[in-house]
Amino acid sequence: MSVDFSGTWNMASNDNFEGYMLALGIDFATRKIAKMLKPQKVIEQNGDSFTIHTYSSLRNYLVQFKIGEEFDEDTKGLDNRKCKSVVTWDNDKLVCVQKGEKKNRGWTHWIEEDVLHLEMCCEGQVCKQTFRRA
Repeated sequence: MSVDFSGTWNMASNDNFEGYMLALGIDFATRKIAKMLKPQKVIEQNGDSFTIHTYSSLRNYLVQFKIGEEFDEDTKGLDNRKCKSVVTWDNDKLVCVQKGEKKNRGWTHWIEEDVLHLEMCCEGQVCKQTFRRA
Protein backbone atom coordinates (compact mmCIF):
# COMPACT_ATOMS: atom_id res chain seq x y z
CA MET A 1 0.00 0.00 0.00
CA SER A 2 1.13 3.53 -0.63
CA VAL A 3 -0.16 4.91 2.68
CA ASP A 4 2.37 5.32 5.48
CA PHE A 5 0.69 5.52 8.89
CA SER A 6 4.02 5.94 10.71
CA GLY A 7 4.27 8.86 13.08
CA THR A 8 3.13 10.41 16.31
CA TRP A 9 -0.51 11.49 16.36
CA ASN A 10 -2.30 13.66 18.95
CA MET A 11 -6.06 13.39 19.50
CA ALA A 12 -8.08 16.25 18.02
CA SER A 13 -11.69 15.02 18.39
CA ASN A 14 -13.60 12.18 20.02
CA ASP A 15 -17.27 11.65 19.09
CA ASN A 16 -19.55 9.09 20.87
CA PHE A 17 -16.79 7.63 23.04
CA GLU A 18 -19.31 7.29 25.90
CA GLY A 19 -21.67 5.16 23.77
CA TYR A 20 -18.79 2.99 22.60
CA MET A 21 -17.53 2.44 26.15
CA LEU A 22 -21.07 1.58 27.32
CA ALA A 23 -21.29 -1.06 24.57
CA LEU A 24 -18.00 -2.51 25.84
CA GLY A 25 -19.36 -2.66 29.39
CA ILE A 26 -16.82 -0.24 30.88
CA ASP A 27 -17.77 0.94 34.38
CA PHE A 28 -19.10 4.45 35.13
CA ALA A 29 -16.02 5.84 36.90
CA THR A 30 -13.61 4.65 34.20
CA ARG A 31 -15.85 6.09 31.46
CA LYS A 32 -15.95 9.51 33.12
CA ILE A 33 -12.15 9.64 33.42
CA ALA A 34 -11.52 8.19 29.94
CA LYS A 35 -13.77 10.79 28.27
CA MET A 36 -11.47 13.57 29.49
CA LEU A 37 -8.26 12.02 28.12
CA LYS A 38 -6.46 13.13 24.98
CA PRO A 39 -4.46 10.05 23.99
CA GLN A 40 -1.46 10.05 21.71
CA LYS A 41 -0.84 7.31 19.13
CA VAL A 42 2.62 6.31 17.95
CA ILE A 43 2.43 4.13 14.86
CA GLU A 44 5.38 2.22 13.43
CA GLN A 45 4.79 0.70 10.01
CA ASN A 46 7.24 -1.58 8.25
CA GLY A 47 5.52 -2.77 5.07
CA ASP A 48 2.55 -4.83 6.26
CA SER A 49 3.76 -5.05 9.88
CA PHE A 50 2.40 -2.54 12.40
CA THR A 51 3.02 -1.54 15.99
CA ILE A 52 0.50 0.89 17.46
CA HIS A 53 1.13 2.39 20.90
CA THR A 54 -1.68 4.40 22.48
CA TYR A 55 -0.55 6.53 25.41
CA SER A 56 -2.70 8.37 27.96
CA SER A 57 -2.38 9.45 31.58
CA LEU A 58 -4.84 6.68 32.58
CA ARG A 59 -3.64 3.67 30.57
CA ASN A 60 -1.36 2.71 27.74
CA TYR A 61 -2.13 0.12 25.08
CA LEU A 62 0.04 -1.73 22.57
CA VAL A 63 -1.08 -3.78 19.58
CA GLN A 64 1.21 -5.44 17.02
CA PHE A 65 0.00 -7.17 13.89
CA LYS A 66 0.77 -8.14 10.32
CA ILE A 67 -1.83 -7.48 7.63
CA GLY A 68 -3.98 -10.54 6.91
CA GLU A 69 -2.72 -12.64 9.85
CA GLU A 70 -5.16 -13.42 12.65
CA PHE A 71 -3.76 -12.83 16.12
CA ASP A 72 -4.84 -13.17 19.74
CA GLU A 73 -5.54 -9.71 21.10
CA ASP A 74 -5.73 -9.04 24.82
CA THR A 75 -7.43 -5.69 25.36
CA LYS A 76 -5.93 -5.35 28.83
CA GLY A 77 -6.01 -1.70 29.79
CA LEU A 78 -9.08 -1.11 27.64
CA ASP A 79 -12.02 -3.43 28.40
CA ASN A 80 -9.88 -6.40 29.52
CA ARG A 81 -11.20 -8.97 27.06
CA LYS A 82 -9.50 -11.44 24.78
CA CYS A 83 -10.48 -11.66 21.14
CA LYS A 84 -9.27 -12.97 17.80
CA SER A 85 -8.37 -10.05 15.55
CA VAL A 86 -7.39 -9.68 11.92
CA VAL A 87 -6.43 -6.46 10.12
CA THR A 88 -6.75 -6.13 6.35
CA TRP A 89 -6.36 -3.38 3.76
CA ASP A 90 -9.52 -1.92 2.23
CA ASN A 91 -8.00 0.36 -0.41
CA ASP A 92 -5.97 2.77 1.78
CA LYS A 93 -7.81 1.94 5.02
CA LEU A 94 -6.75 -0.45 7.76
CA VAL A 95 -9.77 -2.51 8.83
CA CYS A 96 -9.73 -4.66 11.97
CA VAL A 97 -12.37 -7.27 12.83
CA GLN A 98 -12.32 -8.45 16.45
CA LYS A 99 -14.15 -11.70 17.28
CA GLY A 100 -15.00 -12.38 20.89
CA GLU A 101 -17.81 -11.99 23.39
CA LYS A 102 -18.84 -8.57 22.01
CA LYS A 103 -20.64 -8.52 18.66
CA ASN A 104 -19.72 -6.40 15.61
CA ARG A 105 -16.51 -5.17 17.19
CA GLY A 106 -13.60 -3.64 15.32
CA TRP A 107 -11.99 -0.48 14.03
CA THR A 108 -10.92 1.31 10.85
CA HIS A 109 -7.95 3.68 10.46
CA TRP A 110 -7.33 5.95 7.47
CA ILE A 111 -5.54 9.19 6.65
CA GLU A 112 -7.01 12.21 4.85
CA GLU A 113 -4.51 14.99 4.23
CA ASP A 114 -2.65 15.19 7.57
CA VAL A 115 -5.46 13.79 9.75
CA LEU A 116 -5.57 10.22 11.08
CA HIS A 117 -9.14 8.96 11.41
CA LEU A 118 -10.21 6.12 13.69
CA GLU A 119 -13.69 4.62 13.80
CA MET A 120 -14.29 2.04 16.52
CA CYS A 121 -17.47 -0.01 16.62
CA CYS A 122 -19.07 -2.40 19.07
CA GLU A 123 -22.62 -3.72 19.18
CA GLY A 124 -24.03 -0.90 17.06
CA GLN A 125 -22.15 1.97 18.72
CA VAL A 126 -19.61 3.88 16.61
CA CYS A 127 -16.96 6.19 18.07
CA LYS A 128 -15.21 8.54 15.66
CA GLN A 129 -11.83 9.97 16.60
CA THR A 130 -9.38 12.17 14.73
CA PHE A 131 -5.67 12.71 15.36
CA ARG A 132 -3.23 15.28 14.00
CA ARG A 133 0.47 14.74 13.41
CA ALA A 134 2.57 15.84 16.36
